[in-house]
Amino acid sequence: MNIPQHVSIIMDGNGRWAKERGKDRIYGHFEGVESVRSVLECSVKWGIRYVSLYAFSEENWGRPEAEVSGLMELMAKSMVKELSTFLDNGVRFVVLGNRARLSDSLNALIDDIMARTAGGDKLTMIVFMSYSGKWDILQAARKMAHDLIENPGKEIGIDDFSHYLVTDGIPDPELLIRTSGEERLSNYLLWQCAYTEFVFSDVLWPDFREEAFRAALEEYSKRDRRFGKVK
Repeated sequence: MNIPQHVSIIMDGNGRWAKERGKDRIYGHFEGVESVRSVLECSVKWGIRYVSLYAFSEENWGRPEAEVSGLMELMAKSMVKELSTFLDNGVRFVVLGNRARLSDSLNALIDDIMARTAGGDKLTMIVFMSYSGKWDILQAARKMAHDLIENPGKEIGIDDFSHYLVTDGIPDPELLIRTSGEERLSNYLLWQCAYTEFVFSDVLWPDFREEAFRAALEEYSKRDRRFGKVK
């Protein structure tokens, strides 16, 4: 099986999973944490170097206040609970996005967990919080404009622009998986996914475990990645 270096996942279907069981939407998010743990364990076992997860988009701020508060609380509890797992398995934990919209207490906790796991050398786990692809490109353009003002005459090409994105230093994903049967990017990694392979799974995120993950990787292995060239 051809193992990609970077797998990114849009974790979709938590609310529907909970509704099918007569539960509140937040119940599905809590159960989805188990799928995150399964994906991380499989990734370490299979030699995947980067796993990124679309946890909370900028558009998600428009959801009911109770759900947003519950998601933020879940994020905080999960980081604390999984810290020992990160350290034991060599996982470096990173959060990217418009963190200015997160609370001071959550940002402080994120900074602490990121610092304590900075030495992880087996897998980098990237969680996108308060993120949108359009926001990322806009903030990158602002950084670039400021850089050009400070350095008149500096030439910037397509590859150079990537350094202004929040993902600077992280390879673009070779594979993006979206669960629950939805087939769209939803404003996620718009620049970075220019040549990413997409696999859409009908499995709802709380049910996405090793078998479904392996199936997505096997589908990726069948793809012929030519990057616009002829082989």
